[in-house]
Amino acid sequence: MRGLKVSLMFSWAFILLLACMVQAQNEKPQNASPPPPSNSQAPDSASAPAQKTAMPGPNSAPPRSDHVDASALDDTPGESSSKDTEIDLSPPPGDDKAHGRGSSAADDSDVGEFHPFNPHKAAKDIEVGDFYFKVKKNYIAAESRYREALFYKENDATATFKLAVCLDKLSRPDEALTEYEAYLKILPSGPEAPEAKKAIARLKEADASSKPAK
Repeated sequence: MRGLKVSLMFSWAFILLLACMVQAQNEKPQNASPPPPSNSQAPDSASAPAQKTAMPGPNSAPPRSDHVDASALDDTPGESSSKDTEIDLSPPPGDDKAHGRGSSAADDSDVGEFHPFNPHKAAKDIEVGDFYFKVKKNYIAAESRYREALFYKENDATATFKLAVCLDKLSRPDEALTEYEAYLKILPSGPEAPEAKKAIARLKEADASSKPAK
């Protein structure tokens, strides 16, 4: 009987201990884990606006040539500088009067020291100058055209040499000598260099012979 009482006491003590442990476990604060992000907060790559990359457009500017090989131009009247089509190189009526004064384009313009670079216009002026020089034998008008070509394209070797020949024809040796020498500075070994050197020697010899001996 005594043993039964002891057993019951141990049983009640165990139950009481277990109840205390359960109560202590319920009172312990639990760490609440943060809720997972909802689908509404995640970035939606499908709904995001597409980034448009600006593609560089094609270069619509026409190609430009800053150099014209005037020596390659055909001196035959009736052909264009491009040699693609034949055109009438005859100047407009009254052009020889307008260019027959021997003045350059810079003398008649109000642009001051500004020189517009236009190699195509210069090449056309050379062609018209050749027409005056070879066909019309109008050396004054040809001179004006060659000077105008040099206005639109400075230091053009072809225009410089042809201007020198034109001035030589007009019996203006000092000016012709200056242009011959200018050509040799531009193209010391150019196609017209031998003729320019001969002309310079001739003009210098004529100048020396014209001066009285001391």
